[in-house]
Amino acid sequence: MSYRTDHIENLLSEGVRDKVYPGAVWAVGDASGIRAQGVTGVLDPNEPDVPMRLDTVFDAASLTKILAVWSSIGALWEDGVLNLDAQLGSFWPEVHHRPLGAVTARQLLTHTAGVPPRAQLKNLYGIHESDVRRGVLHEELHRSPSEAVEYTDRAALILGYLAEHLSGQPLDQLATARTWRPLGMTSTRFGPLPAEIAARCAPTELDQDTDTHLKGVAHDFSARLLGGVCGIAGAFTTADDLAAFLRYMLDTTTAPAKAGFATAWTTHSLTTQTGGLQPERGLFWHPSPGTTDEQDVWVHYGFTGTGMWISPIQGRWAALLTNKVYYTRDRQPLTDVRNTFRALAFG
Repeated sequence: MSYRTDHIENLLSEGVRDKVYPGAVWAVGDASGIRAQGVTGVLDPNEPDVPMRLDTVFDAASLTKILAVWSSIGALWEDGVLNLDAQLGSFWPEVHHRPLGAVTARQLLTHTAGVPPRAQLKNLYGIHESDVRRGVLHEELHRSPSEAVEYTDRAALILGYLAEHLSGQPLDQLATARTWRPLGMTSTRFGPLPAEIAARCAPTELDQDTDTHLKGVAHDFSARLLGGVCGIAGAFTTADDLAAFLRYMLDTTTAPAKAGFATAWTTHSLTTQTGGLQPERGLFWHPSPGTTDEQDVWVHYGFTGTGMWISPIQGRWAALLTNKVYYTRDRQPLTDVRNTFRALAFG
């Protein structure tokens, strides 16, 4: 299996020169592990003598939905604790007789639950975690379940709460115990990060309150509002840890049996679960734009500039970590880089 590593290096270096992101770390591989990896750019443009490194820690942003929520829900499904098609109100007292009680976990995982797309939790429910939880779980639905595919961060937030209810553990402890620790993902954790880890963290957006770029603190406001731990965002990770996670998805025999989700969960998740509704969705994963059924590449992105891809048919995975939000919230420049990177990694 070969990868066009020189083309990948040139592509990502051009992104640094074009100020798409200050720097990037990438890795590609298969079930056996990392087959090629690299780094380009700097950690922070304000410190041009400090290069990006292979062990740089990145704000994973929405990759949290996969690393913490999807994996934890998969562990509970594998344990037989969660029926994806049971209405939440039938086993979750907090949503019994509430609109959300008619929704299923599968509908949340496919973004067909009809929950509101609004994400500014502070403006809706206040600043206290208990008020936010109550508001999110008791809110009216935006539309009927299974009516449309409509991406919303709330799906992951609700599933995080569900995982906590079913396991009796906070989401960070559950993800650590069932996935991150067994897979050796020693650098993956929720923030805020301790000072010694934050020092090697790629900074993200400029914080208007402090006039400094966020570093070791979640970029996502909802995650910060909820103390750094929630299903939406808040996790930090490295390329090596993503490699361990993606490798395990392709070959779970490489990790301890109790490492959360297993082969059946991956296989089930990386298939279209939305019937005739568009756009097609798996379970929190979606088909990568521009790829064919024969290539079978699935993807998940994070707003800060992170992304990971996997193809069970090809037996390949890829990860690209950047801090593009340091420069801009504009998605398009990085979208072009991501699409080319994916084409180089999977053909």
